[in-house]
Amino acid sequence: MSDHVLLIEQPGDWKPHFPEYPVMLARDYLTKAPETGGRQLRVINLCRSSRYLSVGYYCSLLAEARNHKVVPTVRTLQDLSRKAIYSLDTEDIDRKVAKVLGRKRAGLQPTAFEMTVFFGHCAPKEMQEIAQQLFSIFRAPLFKVEFKLSGQWRIDALKPLSLQSLTPEQETDFFAALESYLKRPWRKPRESRTYKYDLAILHNPDEDLPPSNRSALNNFMRVGRSLGLEVDLIDRKDFSRLAEYDALFIRETTRIDHYTYRFARKADSEGMVVIDDPDSILKCTNKVYLAELLAAHKVATPRTLILSKDNLLAAEESIGFPVVLKIPDGSFSRGVFKADNRQELESIGKNLFKDSDLILAQEFAYTEFDWRVGIMNKQPIYVCQYFMSRKHWQIVNHQAKGNPRHGGFRTLAVEDAPPEVVKTALRAANLIGDGLYGVDLKQTQKGVVVIEVNDNPNLDAGVEDAVLKDELYKRILEDFVRRLDRKRKR
Repeated sequence: MSDHVLLIEQPGDWKPHFPEYPVMLARDYLTKAPETGGRQLRVINLCRSSRYLSVGYYCSLLAEARNHKVVPTVRTLQDLSRKAIYSLDTEDIDRKVAKVLGRKRAGLQPTAFEMTVFFGHCAPKEMQEIAQQLFSIFRAPLFKVEFKLSGQWRIDALKPLSLQSLTPEQETDFFAALESYLKRPWRKPRESRTYKYDLAILHNPDEDLPPSNRSALNNFMRVGRSLGLEVDLIDRKDFSRLAEYDALFIRETTRIDHYTYRFARKADSEGMVVIDDPDSILKCTNKVYLAELLAAHKVATPRTLILSKDNLLAAEESIGFPVVLKIPDGSFSRGVFKADNRQELESIGKNLFKDSDLILAQEFAYTEFDWRVGIMNKQPIYVCQYFMSRKHWQIVNHQAKGNPRHGGFRTLAVEDAPPEVVKTALRAANLIGDGLYGVDLKQTQKGVVVIEVNDNPNLDAGVEDAVLKDELYKRILEDFVRRLDRKRKR
């Protein structure tokens, strides 16, 4: 009686020259559990598909339900599909990669390298320890590891492979590794920590000015684990899998006519805890709405007018020059222009009205820096001064040659900031909701005024966390846990 079985999707997946092994079609395994092996049965899932809710996924799922000893497990499939290779689990391995590839391949021109791993075995002898470490974390029968040289060698991606993709030489290596694996006694996968909740962070690794840099995202993942949160990075391709999570944290610049808003709506409709919530995105991304809201509640702002094509020159009459013109849904200095005379007012207005029927005109008040107060659940959590870009009137100069040019910053403890700045910021943010907001303010001769309220404020490692360090991430994630606990009690 065999104590193991190999699962394949199609009869043709097992080629005539393959060695003799107990092989079973996935559809047969899904229909009825094998009668041999019992709970000691070792299941090697070699299905072509491994994505969520695929045949391969269900085979691993049912194997675990039947107490069969399966590789890969559902958790491994999920980790691979979520690119968990980028998580902090592989930091130690990356250090080993940098050391080995830096020593062995220093004279080579290529900046990329890949290898296949079969049950913890690989062809390059110098990489064997790395292959075994990866297999101990991601126990998949066969996968490809891609390395890239960016400053130093590191793991760039880890991708599942199928039997059909192997060359004849690789087939030989695979079956040798399989034979060796089956001879070893079954060892349970490394015990994973159990997490109370699953939090998805939506990000875009290709965004030019993301609200959180890579180090900050890593900090969220690391700190989350200490709070009972399994934190995964997802991107726009993961929309259909959103309901797998308990909460969504959007760390990508939000817009209404954008998939970030669709993610927020979807998460909200699924009953998930979501920041930024759809209402906050709607309210904060439109400066016309914000101008009306702040005025209605007598929150101090620079003199502001809502303009249409018919009353563009009212900006000159009521505010004068220079005057700042804004598109309704700009972010972080984008879509913001300064007109110094009527000709510039008409030219800029003409361009802006191509995309919006209404624009905003605001009194120009130059200050050396803007205040930013970060607020979570109606409590201030950080205060920053963002200085104007050199020889520019904004904190980010998008017209600079090459990449956008930023001004400097200074981060303060909340208690060290001017009380009127913090108080005014809280008044403005509390009109929106109890989520995460960044309120931009100026301290002028006439007093503190609110420029805008952002639903997706920057949380960058080295900037906004400069005072609180890990405590900043902890406070934000603790609020997720609080909301999730409250939801569970209901």
